[in-house]
Amino acid sequence: MSNYKMHVLVCGGTGCISAESGKIVENLIQCLQEHHMEEEVQVVKTGCFGFCEKGPIVKILPDNTFYVQVTPDDAKIIVEEHIVKGRKVKKLLYKDPGTKETIEDSKHMDFYKKQMRIALRNCGFIDPTNIDEYIARDGYHALGMALTEWTPEQVIDAIKKSGLRGRGGGGFPTGLKWEFARKSSSDKKYVVCNADEGDPGAFMDRSILEGDPHSIIEAMAICGYAIGADEGKVYIRAEYPLAIQRLKKAMKDAEEYGLLGNHILGTDFHFHIEIKYGAGAFVCGEETALIHSMEGERGEPTTKPPFPAESGYWGKPTNVNNVETFANIPIILLKGADWFKKIGTEKSPGTKVFALAGKVNNVGLIEVPMGITLREVIFDIGGGIKDGKKFKAVQTGGPSGGCLTEKDLDTPIDFDTLLTKGSMMGSGGMIVMDEDDCMPSVAKFYLEFTEEESCGKCTPCRVGTKRLSEVLKKITAGQGTMEHLQELKRLSVVIQETALCGLGQTAPNPILSTLNNFEEEYIAHVRDKQCPAGQCTALLKYIINEEKCIGCTVCARVCPVNAITGERKKPHVIDQATCIKCGACYDRCPTHAIEKR
Repeated sequence: MSNYKMHVLVCGGTGCISAESGKIVENLIQCLQEHHMEEEVQVVKTGCFGFCEKGPIVKILPDNTFYVQVTPDDAKIIVEEHIVKGRKVKKLLYKDPGTKETIEDSKHMDFYKKQMRIALRNCGFIDPTNIDEYIARDGYHALGMALTEWTPEQVIDAIKKSGLRGRGGGGFPTGLKWEFARKSSSDKKYVVCNADEGDPGAFMDRSILEGDPHSIIEAMAICGYAIGADEGKVYIRAEYPLAIQRLKKAMKDAEEYGLLGNHILGTDFHFHIEIKYGAGAFVCGEETALIHSMEGERGEPTTKPPFPAESGYWGKPTNVNNVETFANIPIILLKGADWFKKIGTEKSPGTKVFALAGKVNNVGLIEVPMGITLREVIFDIGGGIKDGKKFKAVQTGGPSGGCLTEKDLDTPIDFDTLLTKGSMMGSGGMIVMDEDDCMPSVAKFYLEFTEEESCGKCTPCRVGTKRLSEVLKKITAGQGTMEHLQELKRLSVVIQETALCGLGQTAPNPILSTLNNFEEEYIAHVRDKQCPAGQCTALLKYIINEEKCIGCTVCARVCPVNAITGERKKPHVIDQATCIKCGACYDRCPTHAIEKR
């Protein structure tokens, strides 16, 4: 790499690849060859830069020029203007939506200013398929240090001292989990990486594996050394083909370099990793269900204790951590537990990766210090609500979490505070909602998901989530009663207290949190038979305001069922019996004369 004078980094995450970033790479290389500059400029397909809203992204080094929403056709102008002539392509630079200022360097963008990338430290910076680039960023240094300078107990003590908590949702102290597995006596132990990311809208673990697979391999090997295991398993859903491809390449390269396999770095430590595929079952995010799935059984949880640290994969002591948790391990050993402990809050040290999605301007993958507020994430990093609409709620923790509202915007984001607010950290999904979102419908969406994903082993979850879903369907269809609201509350508490695993125990959270914060919306649905947000089709009416209607006939022409009648230049009328409530007239009316009621 020292022969190159310039590097062109192109986002190679799944999102940008779907927007033809692969073609951008091809065109860049072709243009460089045409100018005989392929020996001077290197094009690198990296992992996710995080700013998905503005992808595909191309970054030029060493001047840190950050180009957004690049198309394959833009490759030619980037080469001819920026690389050949040294003139930056202004039309591809990011423009601050508030100040309209053109920003060249990402560190000056609001989206990145409050972020701190630890788990994502290499994503968007290195070629994830090149082990040399990982090593150049201190890769495998932590493993070498652990194997040659530290005892297993010292490694565990460092992780315990750092205060790292599991990033998969439960927040259990990682070092303590490792210690339990270390103390369990057995002739065989296992390390398992949980890459079964099932939350709707979540892509944190996938992005780490796509952008920095070696960090997970190194961390698993360190864990194996610490607990006394010589075998690791990565349980990953088969619908993550790019992550699997890059992980396989990384494993192969690590073995060739003597960093995986037998006698790692010339020591007596052996560690092998195998990939196990999941079929995308949400319940297999729970560690006992995951283990059963790896064993070829149904992905169903079992009662704990015994915990996997005592009896896990094939009945042997097993340590299970998710991808993001492992991504923190190497850098904690390199920079020290005290360094990590100073980041975040006292009880939730470090950073957290979130998939910020929904009605927010800057959708993307972010990593922020624990303790940052929801307001900072949504309005500073996220750029506020799309189309200038009003913020209504944010769902954290996926289907297992809850909705937080405007009164919670100054809430610090950490494991314990979110729980007190009726939500949870979860694995890192964060979906923002605006004034147009109907909260009973939101709860129904999540309950339909958990009902579908329930393994069916225990009655409270198998039957309870179905009953909750049925009640919510009645409410959103205008068939609900006040008694149904009481039934939701009563049944939710029963399921929380009696379900076997976390999927069932937390399934009622979206209902309870929306009922607590938006009870008036539920009442409007069941008592007034109205949906205040105008989203529930069964409760919706499209009415033409006669004072605003100019009789242009646009609405009548776009109506697919001819439900709108009227003479030209005179107010029109919608036949409610014929109207299918598709909203075509509402979207096309030039005078906004059509109203939702």
